[in-house]
Amino acid sequence: MTVPPPSPACAAPASPTTAPVSPPCAGASAAPRAQLSHGTLLLMSVACGLCAGANYFNQPLLSSIARALGVGEGAAGVLVTCAQVSYALGLLLLVPLGDMLERRRLVLTLMRLAALGLLLSAVAHWLPAAFYVLILGTLMTGLFSVAAQVLVPMASALVAPERSGRAVGLVMSGLLTGILLSRTVAGVLSGLGGWQTVYWVGGVAMVVVAALLARALPVSRNTGPQLGYGAILRSMVGLLRTTPRLRSRTLLGGLSFASVSVLFSTMALMLAAPPHGLSDTAIGLIGLAGVAGALMANVAGRLADQGKEQQVTVAAAGILVLGWLPLWLGAQSLGLFVVGMLLVDLALQGVHISNQNVVYRLAPQARARINACYMTGYFIGASTGSAVGAVAWSHGGWTGACIAGVVLAVLNLLALQYDRHLAARQPVAAAAA
Repeated sequence: MTVPPPSPACAAPASPTTAPVSPPCAGASAAPRAQLSHGTLLLMSVACGLCAGANYFNQPLLSSIARALGVGEGAAGVLVTCAQVSYALGLLLLVPLGDMLERRRLVLTLMRLAALGLLLSAVAHWLPAAFYVLILGTLMTGLFSVAAQVLVPMASALVAPERSGRAVGLVMSGLLTGILLSRTVAGVLSGLGGWQTVYWVGGVAMVVVAALLARALPVSRNTGPQLGYGAILRSMVGLLRTTPRLRSRTLLGGLSFASVSVLFSTMALMLAAPPHGLSDTAIGLIGLAGVAGALMANVAGRLADQGKEQQVTVAAAGILVLGWLPLWLGAQSLGLFVVGMLLVDLALQGVHISNQNVVYRLAPQARARINACYMTGYFIGASTGSAVGAVAWSHGGWTGACIAGVVLAVLNLLALQYDRHLAARQPVAAAAA
């Protein structure tokens, strides 16, 4: 694709490292946008949910997989690690390509390769070295399912600025719902036709949704400076170094997800023990209460369109701290536990959607790289929170886990104060003007 020459206002050359963080010129911002219909946004939301959920299919199936393939449950647990590590690599190495390649083709290619990984997992038990084939399929699915993280900034780029928050909120609702429902759906499908059924259904669904997106998505290419792959990766370091609010919002996202991950990594242990004594199925159904958090994504997106993302972040960060009180009391009261879970999940989505609406406007011509930086920090927070939760549980049980969650939530409030200081010095609107 031929890149048009810069207008006089943009004639000064920029280095590959600093170009993405410079405010776009008027000519770039005036480029026409292909307006996405509500139906296309819904389809993108479904695609995000399917891609994100595919990485969680194996979690309720580990025992069945271990028995079927003749491996220990500890060895089967490696599948969860493979999914997380490959997804993190995809965030770092593939998502930034959204600023370099034509996005529609990139999304479709990634989804088809993720579908291939799911289908490879489905046939693994028929092949020699079945468990290793399943690991390969899991690695492929995790690596290429980051198509979801290309679709989210793409939705922001292809709608009018005043609809950007709602578009991101809608697409993120699908992603979050996919994650929350994936374990329950996987358990049901496994019960109906065996653990392979989950991968067959997921792979076929991925192919079908990719075919629908091929008809619905417009061509979309970054109109900013055209950089090579090496320069794209190096520029991410420049983005973090020269964009303070990207660092502060990434810290906010990471700490909030860390706090909630303490809950996710320990709640099953508490709910399975007396006085609750719940089964795995019952615990999974309680986890579905978190679907309400997906509704917060839409609300936060609409408020962001009204310029209220900072107020949403303040409210959500405060709710995250307060939500740990009913969670702690939930050791004796299942009702209070559900209330606490709803509060912290709503708070997490409020912080997350507000963060995305802020960081995407910091450097509109580098949305994919911005998203890669932010989401990498976000999932580092999740992994850290899970590890902290495990340690806290081993030393102090449910009370120890709650203390750890509160401490991380309070650190999140301190990060919020730092971000508010940065926002007062350089509002997002001014940075994106």
